[in-house]
Amino acid sequence: MHASLADVLTDLVQNSVEADSDRVTVVLDEGDDVIRISVEDNGPGMDEATLAKAEDPFWSDGVKHSGRRVGLGLPFLKQTAQQCGGRAELVSRPGLGTRVEGSFPADHWDRPPLGDVVLLWVQCLTLDGAKTMSIRRIRRWNDGRERSYEIERDEVSEALGGLDDAGALGLLRDYVRSLEDEITST
Repeated sequence: MHASLADVLTDLVQNSVEADSDRVTVVLDEGDDVIRISVEDNGPGMDEATLAKAEDPFWSDGVKHSGRRVGLGLPFLKQTAQQCGGRAELVSRPGLGTRVEGSFPADHWDRPPLGDVVLLWVQCLTLDGAKTMSIRRIRRWNDGRERSYEIERDEVSEALGGLDDAGALGLLRDYVRSLEDEITST
């Protein structure tokens, strides 16, 4: 089980990156009533038989991690959603990519905390193999207010001269923290 929804989302993004996708789109939509996450990629996708196996924690394709016999990302998403009355959906088609979505009641006592969103985005943006990644973060309130931001991995990497040294990572963390502070302040 994951300690936070950010951990679940990190796992899903890593799956998409490791599936040799050229583009990964990540959305975290936090409302007062429901928290929604989605990860969509343009990777190779899965046929019906593979799709059915992907939700089995005791199955792994053996390609991404040779020797590993378990794949827990999707089963953890499904379990986490079910334990708090949410939902999880996996849609994939060969040659067209995969979309994974989850929704979680914001006030359910069994929902894991959101977690460290700044660390989440820094981890996702610096995953090896992430060619193009787009992140959209939304915060909605029941009174109708809404704030959001978007991060494009290519733009941030270019502005920082890459994402592979401590200085760039510090600047990336500070940048994401400023975006997060802006949308979560009341």
